[in-house]
Parts: sequence; structure tokens; C-alpha cells
Amino acid sequence: MPTTASSLATTSLAERGWISVWSDLFKARLTTLVLLTTGVGFHAGTRGSLDLALLMQTLLGTAFLAAGAAALNQWLERDYDAQMRRTQDRPLPSGHLRPQTALVVGSACVASGLGWLVLATNPMTSALGAVTLLIYLFIYTPLKRVTPLNTLVGAVPGALPPLMGWTAARGSADAGGWALFAILVCWQLPHFLAIAWLYREDYARAGFAMLPVFDPDGRRTAGRALCHALGLLPVSLLPYGLHLAGPVYLGGAVVLGLIFVRAALQFRRQVAPDTARRLFYVSILYLPLLLALMVMDKIK
Repeated sequence: MPTTASSLATTSLAERGWISVWSDLFKARLTTLVLLTTGVGFHAGTRGSLDLALLMQTLLGTAFLAAGAAALNQWLERDYDAQMRRTQDRPLPSGHLRPQTALVVGSACVASGLGWLVLATNPMTSALGAVTLLIYLFIYTPLKRVTPLNTLVGAVPGALPPLMGWTAARGSADAGGWALFAILVCWQLPHFLAIAWLYREDYARAGFAMLPVFDPDGRRTAGRALCHALGLLPVSLLPYGLHLAGPVYLGGAVVLGLIFVRAALQFRRQVAPDTARRLFYVSILYLPLLLALMVMDKIK
């Protein structure tokens, strides 16, 4: 009896493991980062004692929303992912899951997440969740094939989760919540530019309009990464200026910001895989350390 595509997919799925495949579909690491920033936003926006029940409800709704958005993004980009070495092993291009499965599961997760936020939090938080989803799937995703400005647009949905956490705790989008949003916007740009430069050939092969595709020597890419890292330094001090965090946070934010700027400056001086990779790793360490300082040194 001839082997069918369905049986091949089932065998491949069994070999790789269910957990690994579904983690990739839901972009587990990215979803974890979304939940981390949402939780910090909730903590920063809380007056008085922390409402753990509301925090858990907010994180649960956000988790479903982020996981569903990741699955739908991969459904939309499955043909392009198959052309990139970086993404060709994702569940859809590799055949580990069928496109229909990702569409149904992703849609169900998104509907569950938005519904949960509507019922468990407040209208502003659920509206921000809906805006995040719409920008990510229907503006940022198609723009990736049109203009290098897609990176700036993509930073918006990536920066809204801490504001969602803030509004879930406080019920309003105050200056403190927007400060967290601004930090995430500024942080994402050097982070994404470093990745885009490292995988510029992959992006070009798939037809994505990332800045490094149009920047052969990488100097514009590195220059913009440095500008955004420099901009992040004063923006990261806003929680101190708004009396959300104390002097320990202030000192830590300055040190971390200078380390980030130094890595971006090295990338600008010598555009090379080593310096781009170093900037990427510094960005990975920077954000959780900054958020940890904000939580530990919160002004009651």
C-alpha cells in the first residue's frame, strides 16, 4: 500500500515530538517574552497589593492571544518560510502540521484569548489585545514584503503587551504604561536589525523587504541599530522619572544601557557576523535584567 502524505506527516511528527512541534507553532520563546512583559506591566501598574487572580487571568488571555497570533502568522507565511533556511523546519513548511490545523487552532486560540480578556479584565485591555493582533497579522506581516519600515511597524504590537498589563491592573493607559511601551519599541529595533543582518540572504531569498537586503555593506543597518540603542538609554530612565522605580533601577538602567550602546557601537564600527551576533545576545540579556530591576526596585 503506498505511503500517503498524511502518514508521512504523522511519522515525522512522532519522530520530532509533539511538544517541540506545537512549541514551534506557538513560538514558545516569543510568547514567553510577551507574558514576561505583560506581567511586569501589570506589576508596575498595580497600586497597593498585587491582585494575583487578576494577574493570572490577564496572563492566560494574553497567552492564548499570543500563541494564536504566532500560529496564524506562520499560516500566512508558510510558503515564504519554506524558502528560508532559518524557518524551513517550522511545523508547516516541514510538513509536521497541516495548514488547516494551524488555521483552526490559531483562530480558536485568538478567539479564546480575546474573549477571556473581555470577560476577565476590562475593555481597554481587550481592545489593546485586538489592536495588537490586527497590526501584527494584517499590517506588519504583509508589509514585510513591501518596505523596510516594516520593522518599525512590527515594534508596535511587540511593545503593546506591557501596556496591556498596565491597563489590566490600573484600568487606564497612564504615562507609566506608555513609558513601558516606549522602552519595548526602542529595545526591539536594534534586536531585530541584528537578526535581519545575520539572515539577510535568507530574507532576500524569500522576498522580504528587510533593510539589510537593500544595504549590502550593512552600514545603514548598523547605524540605525546604534541610533535606537542610544535612544533607548534615556527612554529606559522614564520609570525612575515617573516614580515607578527607585535609584537601584536608575543605576542598573544606566549600566545596562551603556553596555547595549557599546555593543551597537561595535557593530557600527565593524559590520560583521560576530559583532551582529554580540549585539543580538546583549539585547537578549538586556531586557529581562532591566525588567527584573524594575520589579525589584518598584516604588510602593
